[in-house]
Amino acid sequence: MSIARDGHPVGQHNHDHHEPSADAGRERRVLVAFLITAGFMGVEAVGGFLAGSLALLADAAHMLTDSAALLVAWIAFRLGRMPPDNRRSYGYRRLEVLAAMGNGLAVVALAAWIVYEAAQRISEPVTVHGAPMLAIAAVGMAVNLLVLRVLHAGHDHGDLNMQGAVLHVLGDLLGSVAAVAAALVILWWGWTPIDPILSIGVAGLIIVNAWRLVKSAAHILLEGAPAGFDEAEVRRRLTEVVPGVHEVHHVHAWSLTSGQALLTLHATVSAGADPEAVLARIKDELVGTFGIAHSVVQIERKGCPDLENGCA
Repeated sequence: MSIARDGHPVGQHNHDHHEPSADAGRERRVLVAFLITAGFMGVEAVGGFLAGSLALLADAAHMLTDSAALLVAWIAFRLGRMPPDNRRSYGYRRLEVLAAMGNGLAVVALAAWIVYEAAQRISEPVTVHGAPMLAIAAVGMAVNLLVLRVLHAGHDHGDLNMQGAVLHVLGDLLGSVAAVAAALVILWWGWTPIDPILSIGVAGLIIVNAWRLVKSAAHILLEGAPAGFDEAEVRRRLTEVVPGVHEVHHVHAWSLTSGQALLTLHATVSAGADPEAVLARIKDELVGTFGIAHSVVQIERKGCPDLENGCA
């Protein structure tokens, strides 16, 4: 039989795992970051064009992508807070993972464009005006630091949606730093190739971080086990610590979204064991030892019906 800890039959369990106050705080920070980033993006694009700086144009393009990414992240937070319904019993929290995946892929594509454009400029140098480039890059760096501070105040390292937003802004900050450095070199020594060279270096750093984000999002979408999860340890712990548990099988763990692990398992118990007591103890172990607060446990006294029906 399958029994939930709160006494509700499996299938009627409440899957609402929202933390409204935390989500609302992140949502507000992402919206503020979007407004600041979108506001300065136009200024940097015009300045990059007038100064002839690829570093500024690349950063402006990155800020354009960031503005869209922050908007997508904000929408994902809004929709993610919607309650479960008949068609989506877990709600819409997976939208955060999809937004993170889209953000990561967008950053990779943008970085590839920067590398291509930089290669063109190395082979065919263009005139770069150092003074306006330095002024605009310095303001851009200050703006990006402000946005990063806004986001970091509510940054949960386990939240992929926030990671995606922070990644975009961090890429912008690196781009601004590179633009400032390039402007100083051009002003002091007049060596314009530094502009595309530093742009390539920033693009490389961005790609590495973006690829990690994409991999993390893909792992969740593929129902991969949560980080640090050890199925063998779960089996061993429950059979050794929980009285009455003879064997544990059909262990499946995945993540609904980042930092929100779910698990199902079957536990075979001895004939004299109290199913309710065993279930309560298993739930306590899953929460206390493995940090898994949402689980569905099937208690079995005889053979497993699923195994008898050929299910793995």
